[in-house]
Amino acid sequence: QLDVLFYALSDATRRQILALIAKRAHTITELAQPFKMSLAAVSKHIKILEEAKLLIRKKQGRIHSCTLDATQLKKADACIQFYTQFWTQQLDLLADNLEEKPHAKHK
Repeated sequence: QLDVLFYALSDATRRQILALIAKRAHTITELAQPFKMSLAAVSKHIKILEEAKLLIRKKQGRIHSCTLDATQLKKADACIQFYTQFWTQQLDLLADNLEEKPHAKHK
């Protein structure tokens, strides 16, 4: 699921769509307006966001309304935090190791 999630987040257009629906629900037509792309292209982005479970689409007649589901973002954050902590520890160990070594004098 993380692969699908990070793939969905890897595209700037999809991140912009998420930013829009984070503020309020939008129809697909409303989501397409800021972008220079067809409704079909926006719908493809929406489908990818749905597959990543970042977006909920509700249908009323012919109108499709999209809202943000931020639950999956917690999983992405947990993954990033794990690696942030790992690399911070590794870099701290490296810094400690470098400080312990006597510095060679240049002639």
